[in-house]
Amino acid sequence: MRFNILKNLDSKEKRTFYLHITFQIIDGMIRAALWLNEYVFIKSLNGTSYQLSFLFQSSVIVLLLSIFFNELIARTKRKRRMLRRVGFLTHLPFIILLFFPKTPDLYVANSIYHYVFLFVFFTYYLSYPIVLPTINLLLKNAYSKDNFGRLYGISSSVRQIVMMITFFVLGLLLDANPFSFTWFFPVLGVLGVMSLILISWIEYIPKKAVEISEGLIQSMFGSFKKMIHILKTNKAYFDFQLAYMFYGFAFMSTRSVINIFYDKALGLNYSSVAFYQNAYNILAIILLPVFGKVIGKVDPRRFTIIPFFAMAGYIFFTGMASYVPLNIEIWNIQIYLMLFIATMFYGLFFSTMLLSWNIGSSYFGSNQQAGDYQSIHLFGTGLRGVVSPLIGVVLYELFGFSLTFGIAVLSLLLGVYIMRWSYKYRKF
Repeated sequence: MRFNILKNLDSKEKRTFYLHITFQIIDGMIRAALWLNEYVFIKSLNGTSYQLSFLFQSSVIVLLLSIFFNELIARTKRKRRMLRRVGFLTHLPFIILLFFPKTPDLYVANSIYHYVFLFVFFTYYLSYPIVLPTINLLLKNAYSKDNFGRLYGISSSVRQIVMMITFFVLGLLLDANPFSFTWFFPVLGVLGVMSLILISWIEYIPKKAVEISEGLIQSMFGSFKKMIHILKTNKAYFDFQLAYMFYGFAFMSTRSVINIFYDKALGLNYSSVAFYQNAYNILAIILLPVFGKVIGKVDPRRFTIIPFFAMAGYIFFTGMASYVPLNIEIWNIQIYLMLFIATMFYGLFFSTMLLSWNIGSSYFGSNQQAGDYQSIHLFGTGLRGVVSPLIGVVLYELFGFSLTFGIAVLSLLLGVYIMRWSYKYRKF
């Protein structure tokens, strides 16, 4: 296995792969906890549905800053040192959760602890507009084009294995003690700092020296104009982003609502939620290396049709759990037939969307343009994140789960149509 993975890699790629995979192990633990933070907020902290929508919303609206941070990243000569500083500033606030009470009566509606919890995670999410493009830039320059997708897929599979183990452990911890989040989030915050220090060790030699000929604000406008120019001239990439807007609305408008559905409609415990997270992880682990090879050979628009369809299936069958409530309980885990089917769709979605979302944009331009294209992608994510989570909660409050899920499925199908039309009629 080791021989096959490292075959045909030069020394720089081997070192990068070791650092990348170690980063992914730590990141997998953090990501697993983040996937549970919304359920922790509504079940252990008794947060409101609108507060819950903001918790998820804060993870995407920060990406609106991608224009500013893209210019900042481009100007920064010591990008690896920048990653380390961002890690300290955005991950260490998790330590504040150590001082949260362990008594449920103190988490009344609109408790101060709700807002502190939201602030801590908002601070963490501020790292996204800097960390994601910078890591993408480091990896894009360290891996060859032929090995990029393959090595990214392998390391992502390792991350999914770690996520699966972490989901299981955290589910048991939270069922045993609903307030165990007060110590495991701080621990993961410290590990997050370590992970960024590790990834910053990847060798990075810019192809040309950084030249600063104008002010930061002026450069931001220039960066924004550059993004508009790319979208105007690269029609295929414009279609790609337009389709992502409809996908993003569907995903974001239902994310918080599905967590509410788990709690209010089905009454799932933490172990059950962790079980479904692990079920999709198993499928994702199997499929990620396969699709990692495929994405480099297939038009990104054609490839992305797969996760769009899969997400539609996930939302549809999740909603069906209230109409076909067939379920059994094994070892305190509530297994619903419809949720299990939905989870299989989510596994297919996750294994393909992870690749499309993270590196799909980079295939539309040159290696030097990878940061610009990814920043456009991140900005679009932030733009749709401004209102989509809130719209989803409003739809749920006014019309219930079924209509909210139905609108999301139709939005995804429209995204599929745009991708298919663009692939057929526009070339790049």
